[in-house]
Amino acid sequence: MVSVSKVELVEGYVLRIFFSDGTTREMDFCPFLKSSTNPMIRKYLDLGLFQDFTVQNGDLFWNDYDLCFPVADLYENTI
Repeated sequence: MVSVSKVELVEGYVLRIFFSDGTTREMDFCPFLKSSTNPMIRKYLDLGLFQDFTVQNGDLFWNDYDLCFPVADLYENTI
């Protein structure tokens, strides 16, 4: 099972995600955030909130799982 091992902020809403199998993906979360109509998701358009992410136990999440994505979707870059 692949997990998230590390995440680095590239710039803005772009994150470089490192996976346990050695794969690295650079992902821009801005299109996802802008296209959402859910205010609980749109609040992460605030860069301060977005850039305050956590990696723990193989997951990438924000604010105690207020916003999170399945690892498989991150791996396939299909958010």
